[in-house]
Order: sequence, then structure tokens, then C-alpha cells
Amino acid sequence: MNYTQSISIILMLFFIISCEEVIEVDLDTAPPRLVVEASINWDKDTDGNQQYIKLTTTTDYFSNTIPTVSGATVFVTNSSTIIFDFVEGNNPGIYECSNFLPVINESYTLTIVYKGETFVATDKLLATPPIKRIEQKYDGGILGDNIEVKFIYDDIANESNYYLQQIDDPYKAIPEFGILEDRFFENNELFGLYFSEDLKIGDQLTFTLNGITQNYYNYMNILLGQSGGGGPFNTPTSTIRGNVVNQTNFDNFALGYFRLSERARVTYIIE
Repeated sequence: MNYTQSISIILMLFFIISCEEVIEVDLDTAPPRLVVEASINWDKDTDGNQQYIKLTTTTDYFSNTIPTVSGATVFVTNSSTIIFDFVEGNNPGIYECSNFLPVINESYTLTIVYKGETFVATDKLLATPPIKRIEQKYDGGILGDNIEVKFIYDDIANESNYYLQQIDDPYKAIPEFGILEDRFFENNELFGLYFSEDLKIGDQLTFTLNGITQNYYNYMNILLGQSGGGGPFNTPTSTIRGNVVNQTNFDNFALGYFRLSERARVTYIIE
């Protein structure tokens, strides 16, 4: 072995050892913001009285726990000024209501009072079409070698509609979400399509459909677009604000969204 070869081997070993060094990233932690998870879902063929709203705050990137918000005052008001109180129960940060009254096309206003500040959001409860049939084939997917399931429903006629679709897959910890507008398919059949190489006979899929407002459609369009990739240190192009507005201090805005809709849900067993 000559001198040049020896130097090359030493440099390679040094490079390999250096690559094993743990690099710690020092990230700044912003002041915590209120996070509102307020999706009022009225399941078909139920009274819809039981609802809940979850309040948390943001925290630093490497935190293992999400701080919950206790001691807030939470209530929802309809257009007839009927108040539905959401009261914190045994689970911190979970505010429950047992007498909510869902009405299609009714407008509702959420009010949250927390640490002396008042947060308000308004949305309309929209109808959702039923899922009328399910189709399955074994040669689906891009290469034709995946089980494919199609959940079919009719677009609500003679109006502009926006839909939120959700698939719960037993092999994924987080549901798959998608949004759809009927601009080019008005008054026709619509569907949610799902395929996966992991699916096999006997597996269970749950498909959930919600009619949503155009504002929430736009919000989810941005949210899904920014969460589509880029790695854990990818910087979002902007902070995504929902419809929850701080009436006391506009700059101390909350994150999250208050929305309401009828909900259609079906569970399907792969055949």
C-alpha cells in the first residue's frame, strides 16, 4: 500500500465517523397560540345532540405532549340566539354539549373566552348526500395491481357544492383527506376513490363525507397543499388562519377552524 492509498483510507474513515455525529438543531419557540378543533358533525339518522370541541395550544417542535386548554368558556349560538353551552368534563381540553340542535342551512356562531380574550367564528351547517353504493375491483391503482374501492354519491342538485372526503385505512395511523367541488360535475354522480397495495380481503375501510362551505374548502385546499411533503423541517409558505377571530387582540390569532355539517359515513369490508 503506497502513501497516497493510506491517506485516502484515513480520509474515508474520518468522513464515515464524522457522518455519525448527532446534529442538534436549536429552534426558537414562539409564544403559544390557541388551537381550536371545532367540527360539529351531525350523523345521519341521529339527533346530533352530542357534540364536542377540543382546545389546545401550540408548543415547541420537539415536545412530546400537546398542552390542553382548561378553564375556557365555550358556547355556540344559532340565529335564534339559542345558546348551547360546551362544558369541560373529565378530559382536560374537551368541551362537551349534550343538547345541541342541528338544523340544515342554519348559521351558528362559536364564542370562546380564554385568558381574558374573546374568540369568535361563524359557519353554516350544510347538508350532505348519502353514499348510495360501493364498487370494488382487484385491478385498480396506477399499475392495475391494487384493490380499488369507489364510494359513490349524488351531487346535491342545482347549487354549488363542496365536499370533504375522508378514508380511514387500517394500515395508516392518520386518515386520508381530500376535497372536491362540483364545478364541472354539477348534478351528476360523484365518488371517493381509494386504492392501496396493502389492502387485502377482510380489511375494513371507513369512508366519511361532509358537505362544507366554500371558505372551508379554500382553507383545506391550502392546508392539504402545504402538508403534502417537504420533510419535517419544510417551512410553510404562510401561517394558515382559519375563521376563528380574536375580538380582543387581533394579532393574537387562534389556529383551527369552526365548521358544521351533516355527515355520511359507511364502513366497507374488502371482498
